[in-house]
Amino acid sequence: MKITAVKCAVLGTNPVVRIVTDEGIDGFGVVESRKYYLKPVVGFYEQYLLGQDPTEVERVMLRIRRMGGTKPWGSAVSAIEIALWDLAGKAAGLPVHRLLGGKVRDRVRVYNGGVRFPRKGHRPEDFADVMRQMRDAPQGFSIIKQAIGFHDPMVAEMEGLLYGEVRTGPPHPSRGPMTERGLNHAVECVRAMKEVLGEEIGLALDCGPGWTVPDAIRFAQRLEPLNLLWLEDLLAGDYVPYADAGAYREVTRATSTPIHTGEQLYLRQSFLELVGNRAVRVIGPDPCDVGGLAELKWIAEYADMHGVLMAPHGVGDGVLGVAALVQVSATLPDNYVAFEYPIASHDWWYDIVEGLPDPIVRDGHIEVWDRPGLGVTLVPEAAKKYLAEEDHDFFD
Repeated sequence: MKITAVKCAVLGTNPVVRIVTDEGIDGFGVVESRKYYLKPVVGFYEQYLLGQDPTEVERVMLRIRRMGGTKPWGSAVSAIEIALWDLAGKAAGLPVHRLLGGKVRDRVRVYNGGVRFPRKGHRPEDFADVMRQMRDAPQGFSIIKQAIGFHDPMVAEMEGLLYGEVRTGPPHPSRGPMTERGLNHAVECVRAMKEVLGEEIGLALDCGPGWTVPDAIRFAQRLEPLNLLWLEDLLAGDYVPYADAGAYREVTRATSTPIHTGEQLYLRQSFLELVGNRAVRVIGPDPCDVGGLAELKWIAEYADMHGVLMAPHGVGDGVLGVAALVQVSATLPDNYVAFEYPIASHDWWYDIVEGLPDPIVRDGHIEVWDRPGLGVTLVPEAAKKYLAEEDHDFFD
């Protein structure tokens, strides 16, 4: 079997990769939403893939892996890797989780990062209201993640929270020391949320980036009685192309509240210091950014040997991303907590993909399926109407 084409089309806001072979078997991968501009980057790699055997996934990846980069550029390489596993699974008649070593769980826990409700304001009671809505969502999530601090509009829209300059524009642009009022307000919002959730539902916080080390320590220490699952991306993360392991370790060693980062990182090498030095308690690589499914599993095994928990990121990975996350999460070691459940960027995605359970999430979990490849299929007749004219031959 040989690769004859590597195609990329933007469906909604997700670039979708299709690897075509001379035996009529194809494989699909996906890029995180809002990265429509990566289509030509995917095309760049085609020259290195043509004529290769797609079922020899690692041999193919050795040709392109080193030519990726930290988010967003590693996304193109990641989508290709996922498409290769999908194709290899179809060729073998096996689900991807079998090719990755086999599943160790029959259902995977997910946490709510994508099912959101509009918040009326930035008061503690406003945070409590959205927690009630997420608590009562039909998916039955047992873990909910909520933005707070620099990851939330509250920093830009409320006066007196920061000593530093408040910036607007790109995602999460502000950074600097918090005022006492700002720190107290963030703590009170968290307390209000946890009061709603009680001990039945875990609460995680998406915090930054933007906190200073002293403020991060104060915030984490004050939240210790609430038994939060983690504080995410306090110092770096989410489009920041590095992780300062030394600074994170200083925060981690100062508190019992678990500290989390990793969604922005590409390849296992970027986790050496974070995990090896136990700089954080939880990592959250995204399979659509970190280099793909096998890369994520390798990192999870490495983290498990160091007592670091694994909660994969995925909020923008869409419907195909759900399938990829289910397959790899089924194979991860016991440090696995849950993956971030993504929803489709457009509702019509659920009409153009076959193979997903209905409902997808039940009691905060997704049942692991055993169909070949990723186990889901794009329906060309249904999807074609959402293709741009320039992508009319995507399914040919």
